[in-house]
Amino acid sequence: MVTKDQMGVAKAPSPTPLLLSADKHGGGRRPRRYPMRTERSTSYAIPNALNRNAPANSPKPLLNNAEKKLRVTVLGGLEEIGRNCTLIEYGDDIIIIDLGLQFPEEDMPGIDYIIPNMSYLKGKEKNIRGVIITHGHYDHIGGIPHIMPMIGFPPIYALPITNGIIKKRQDDFKDVKPLTIHNITINDKLRLGIFEVEFFHLNHNIPDSMGVIIRTPEGIIIHTGDWKFDYQPTGEAPADLQRIAQIGSQGVLALLSDSTNASQPGHQISETEIGHNLEDILAKASGRVIIGTFASLLSRVKQLIEISEKMGKVVALGGFSMKSNVEIAKELGYMKFSPKTLVDLRTINKYPENKVVIICTGAQGEKNASLMRIANGEHRDVTLIPGDTVVFSSSVIPGNERTVQRLKDTLFRKGAEVLHYQMMDVHAGGHAKAEDVKLMIRLLNPKYFVPIHGNHFLLHYNARVALSLGMPKERVFIADNGQVMEFQKNVGVLTKNKLPADYVFVDGLGVSDETNVVVRDRQVLAEDGMVVIIATVDSKTGKLIQNPDIISRGFVFLKSHKELIEDLRHRVKKMVIESDPLSWADTNYIRNKIRDYVGQFLFTKTEKRPMILPVVIEV
Repeated sequence: MVTKDQMGVAKAPSPTPLLLSADKHGGGRRPRRYPMRTERSTSYAIPNALNRNAPANSPKPLLNNAEKKLRVTVLGGLEEIGRNCTLIEYGDDIIIIDLGLQFPEEDMPGIDYIIPNMSYLKGKEKNIRGVIITHGHYDHIGGIPHIMPMIGFPPIYALPITNGIIKKRQDDFKDVKPLTIHNITINDKLRLGIFEVEFFHLNHNIPDSMGVIIRTPEGIIIHTGDWKFDYQPTGEAPADLQRIAQIGSQGVLALLSDSTNASQPGHQISETEIGHNLEDILAKASGRVIIGTFASLLSRVKQLIEISEKMGKVVALGGFSMKSNVEIAKELGYMKFSPKTLVDLRTINKYPENKVVIICTGAQGEKNASLMRIANGEHRDVTLIPGDTVVFSSSVIPGNERTVQRLKDTLFRKGAEVLHYQMMDVHAGGHAKAEDVKLMIRLLNPKYFVPIHGNHFLLHYNARVALSLGMPKERVFIADNGQVMEFQKNVGVLTKNKLPADYVFVDGLGVSDETNVVVRDRQVLAEDGMVVIIATVDSKTGKLIQNPDIISRGFVFLKSHKELIEDLRHRVKKMVIESDPLSWADTNYIRNKIRDYVGQFLFTKTEKRPMILPVVIEV
């Protein structure tokens, strides 16, 4: 049953969303066509929630409580590159933008990745009207399989390629309840509780990237996702500047904008220019060309396949994720090429070397990715040979510099020619540089500016761009993860209130925000090692039956430190013998005593703090 709110606007019963169509043609859904990403397109119905007669710009519902405030909180992505997640809350209505993961730092041994902390939403699951995903990169979708069960499986809204990648990732999580995923078009309008949500086309290095417009009772909030302005993109239209300017003319309360490359001057390079350089490399190569890039960088992969096809070369894909993403893009019509162009990696030896292009994962030096296995001679289908040209068509993620350098060293030693973005333009970043940010701010003219998506220092660089345009400092919010921003009556405040935003670790099959204890133990073991003290005593008399055994792992080499080990053995033996006999009934007591004493003794002697593991055996 469809009811009407106080202003007469058609409204679906909560929590079912109302999908409003911006199509001027009417009728059924027209086929989706690439590359015209901004063409008018009829949205298709979410069951029992479609109203094509609702006005495009619905008036705000009247509020019963004048004290309600709009709360915006970024739970991840303000202190790191990754685990992007933003909450927008008004009264009992909550929407979430992105549910990403963050890859572990070097001091997090054994951790697979990190996801946003959703503990604030416990008990509020029924208030979550929907999750909007800006694009298909893992730092924006990677947390979905783990987080959706925590927050009650709200519906997900995204463009088709993004949804295709989300669904493919869910194949690895068979035990998770099926997700409710809705395909949208760039021209759709959603009513999610009190919020009316719209979208606008932006460029990135993956298709179907979009910015999000959230119309709230307090004003318009814009979330850019990851973006850049590309006036000559490949396979899609340029960013819709006219649409962005139109939104700006309506008055924008706050702009939340990507900070990743805002520290760099100028404009981001166009994908078309990268395409010219890649075409030149493929034309001049005398042997095979092996190109390492991100599996999600579909615009680059599309370019390479099209260039190879034009030159009569065959293309083989390396890496499961690379093959999956290309399959998704082809099914949705984003990629079109002859079936003869794409060949199985196992058959490349059947073709002349100068007719073979291999596109694979591993440009970041990941140990199990295709490029690393090719370089190390561990790939079962590809053996590196002198005359191969290896192209790193991606920038180096901070923290991977040493690994990537070692990979390049190995490739050179085996006779390959190596090209990377520092030598020539073979990669265009997917994030706006300073001049692009300036244009976005000018077009939208927000009252408040909130840098997002980046380490803290990158947020400051992005803030400087806004300040250089004359924005008052008090209207530029540099927040921490979890820090609440409140907006009411056209006034914004960066409060001191914080929602839980600490790390939640995914370790094997486990998800826990308490894994930091485990990580700390792993760090101790990695840095100073472990010493095991084994004391065997008589269970009746408490008498020490034999000399304590001492085992060292990662602390000192026993044969080289016999004097230290014997001194430690003697002291432990003396301490056990002189202990109060009445305490032998409590093995915890003697274990704790050994741990404290040995830890202090070894630190005094070596200035190291190994993990002490005392074992008391009663016989």
